[in-house]
Amino acid sequence: MTIHLVLGGARSGKSSFAESEVLASDKQYRHYIATATITDDEMQRRIDHHQVRRDNDWTLHETPLEIATLLRSLSVNDVVLVDCLTLWMSNVIFERGETASEAEINQRVTKLIEALQSCSADVLLVSNEVGLGVVPMGEVSRLFVDHAGWMNQAVAKIADKVTFVAAGLPIVMKG
Repeated sequence: MTIHLVLGGARSGKSSFAESEVLASDKQYRHYIATATITDDEMQRRIDHHQVRRDNDWTLHETPLEIATLLRSLSVNDVVLVDCLTLWMSNVIFERGETASEAEINQRVTKLIEALQSCSADVLLVSNEVGLGVVPMGEVSRLFVDHAGWMNQAVAKIADKVTFVAAGLPIVMKG
């Protein structure tokens, strides 16, 4: 079991890089955990773009929230790509709306970390590096940026490998 975190900005090439890593794996079964939900036409186009790149050798799991449960069900013969953790964080926060508490968000991240540590499959996780810009205006936006950053740190800490992708170029940060 290995954990590989792939970080980058929007349209940096992080998903393409992670998909190529999965395709290079010698594991028998490929899984794609999609966390996106269709909220508008633009998001539908993004989802379509990702789907076109994958062949039928992938098992798709549309899992906007329950990643931890799914990870626990995978075996040593599996390789899984989670795309992406920042959309998952957004889903976690907006599931509760204005009542999302820091404790609830932290509990969900802890559950994810525990699932990753006990998962038998090789796992690649795509996440946006959101801390390279300005501090956002608005409480919910700051809540998201803070928790996405802390989540990325927690996953990076337990990951065997961390790669940052910028302009389509992978830079190995760990492993």
